[in-house]
Amino acid sequence: MYIRETTGTLADGSKVKYVQLCHNCWDSEAGYSKTRVIYSFGRKDKLDREVLERLVNSIQKYLYPEKAKLKKADIGNTAEFVFQLAKRYGGTYTLDKLWKMLNLDSIIGKLLKERDFEVDVERLLFTMVANRALDPASKLAVEDWVKDNVYIPGLDSEVKVHNLYRAMDFLLEAREELEEEIFHSVSHLLNLEVDLIYFDTTSTYFEVDPSDLQDGDEFRKLGYSKDKRPDLVQAVIGLAVTKEGIPIKAWVWPGNTSDMNVVQEVKDDLVGWKLGRVISVMDRGFSSGENKKYLQRAGGHYIMGEKLRSSKPEVKEATSRPGRYKKIKDNLRVKEVVVGDGPARNRYILAHNTKEAKREKEKREQIISELKERLDSLRQLEGEAHSKEMCKLRSHKVYGRYLRQLKDGRLKIHKMKIREDKKYDGKYLIQTPDDMIKPADAALGYKQLVDIEDAFRTLKQDFSIRPVYYRLKKRIKSHILLNWLALLLIRIAENETDMTWRKMRHELNQIQVGKFIFNSGQVYQTTDISNECSDILDMLGIEKPPQFPEINENS
Repeated sequence: MYIRETTGTLADGSKVKYVQLCHNCWDSEAGYSKTRVIYSFGRKDKLDREVLERLVNSIQKYLYPEKAKLKKADIGNTAEFVFQLAKRYGGTYTLDKLWKMLNLDSIIGKLLKERDFEVDVERLLFTMVANRALDPASKLAVEDWVKDNVYIPGLDSEVKVHNLYRAMDFLLEAREELEEEIFHSVSHLLNLEVDLIYFDTTSTYFEVDPSDLQDGDEFRKLGYSKDKRPDLVQAVIGLAVTKEGIPIKAWVWPGNTSDMNVVQEVKDDLVGWKLGRVISVMDRGFSSGENKKYLQRAGGHYIMGEKLRSSKPEVKEATSRPGRYKKIKDNLRVKEVVVGDGPARNRYILAHNTKEAKREKEKREQIISELKERLDSLRQLEGEAHSKEMCKLRSHKVYGRYLRQLKDGRLKIHKMKIREDKKYDGKYLIQTPDDMIKPADAALGYKQLVDIEDAFRTLKQDFSIRPVYYRLKKRIKSHILLNWLALLLIRIAENETDMTWRKMRHELNQIQVGKFIFNSGQVYQTTDISNECSDILDMLGIEKPPQFPEINENS
């Protein structure tokens, strides 16, 4: 559709021009496009320009309502404005769209119906989740973050820390309903496969001296630290993810909780969601006999790692029994070994990763080479007392493994230990009692535990989940839930774009909004969108942010 001018001849022979609104239509009989006049505005020299202006304004009002509002408020006069501030917008805008695509706003809104809050709890929860994903800080620092750094859709320019804590309390109160609602919403919208659920644990520590803890502190305990900080009290975090790497549930336990003691709770929580046939995939830290029996209750099954160097007779037989491997991928091959009969029957899958075997061999050869140099530098003499350097080398956690001490006190390379380690290069052992699970599926499924390791890495590095400064049990639990929700959003974004969140975050932070103050109001205007940001939004199925996300008229 377009405006055109045509020339006509009057009765006296003079030429005049006419203005018409036209549209091209395809004439199937003629085989070409013909022009159809929709409306004639009349002679150009007698044209009522106000008619055209009203038409243009009407079209703009329909296509760009924010611009119409801008004009109506008469705050577009650039001679009377003040540029007040600029805030980052791209990250919060994208996370907010993902939040709403997953119906998290509706789910939280439904749970809030029976509660009377004077503040917008849903927006406060989103704000804290966005903060964990974009610029992790304390809840007190979130006040300044919202005020000075970011523009969050639907949120006032200020938040108060006591309201953030109230929102965290609601999150914990509604946890069970919220987790189940979110799981079913996410699994439906993303068409997730939930027949395999992977589970693992990690720890996060608190910056507090153990001697300063008060009696009755329920969560902050000394325990086995996976952060290599045994000097600090900690909490244990559990995470369940799908085969696509999407975190569906998080747990938190006291810092002295053993991996062996959490399986029953995890199993019961997931069964409560009525997922059907669920195969739990867990690392070897959970492989107690009691845990295995519990995982098989109610028709459940498991794929679980076993220690290759275990003292269990059945494990020794499984790793030593000859047999032919079957190749399932370029660098991965497997063989099935069944040990025992009846109740004592154990089905094992021995996997061999040739790429990993090569890496372990090269690493060991480098260690041995360095060890030989260190031994040569000691200049050991028969019968002499050990020097400090010899004692230090013998107790070294890496080099000491490949040393043995002769009767005369000298240290030598332990060749038998090297030959023993070679037998295990690139291998890992899996046990599963379910004969319906193919060896290839068991091996590949177990390898997916790396998704949880990636999730824990994100929590600790990108979200700065450690150290934790909270003291109260409820604050610790709700803090972990906020991090889980942030991880949920960014894992979905990463899966859809095949980009790391760190890369996306850098690009999206380039989108900002400027706040302009006029005599009659204020307006927020978005900066131009780069091609990189546009591509990210397209891959996520998100439209570009509006040019004017907010326009306010003075009353």
